[in-house]
Amino acid sequence: MDGFKKFLLRGNLVDIAVGLIMATAFAKVVDTFVNWLTAQLPDSAQEVFGNVQNSFGAFLNAIVSFVIIAAVVYFLIVTPYTKAKERYFPDPEPGATELDVLKEIRDSLATKA
Repeated sequence: MDGFKKFLLRGNLVDIAVGLIMATAFAKVVDTFVNWLTAQLPDSAQEVFGNVQNSFGAFLNAIVSFVIIAAVVYFLIVTPYTKAKERYFPDPEPGATELDVLKEIRDSLATKA
């Protein structure tokens, strides 16, 4: 069970899943916008594109659905995932940087000379 927990929290599995969910929801927004936009073209263009839904309400519905999906994903997936990741795998303490080490070497050489 410990290995499965590491798999879920260490990898980019949740990031990829959230990205896929949001991309799918946004694709629906773009699709309904394109359908609405092409419905505004003259009748000859509608024959080329086929039977499209010409309702601006469908586009607004897709936007509202996208916002709701984004809120649900954030509050039910991202926030608990972030808290669990911080709890089980905290960020390491900041250590000495390369610049700090170089300053120490400089100072030790200056005191010897």
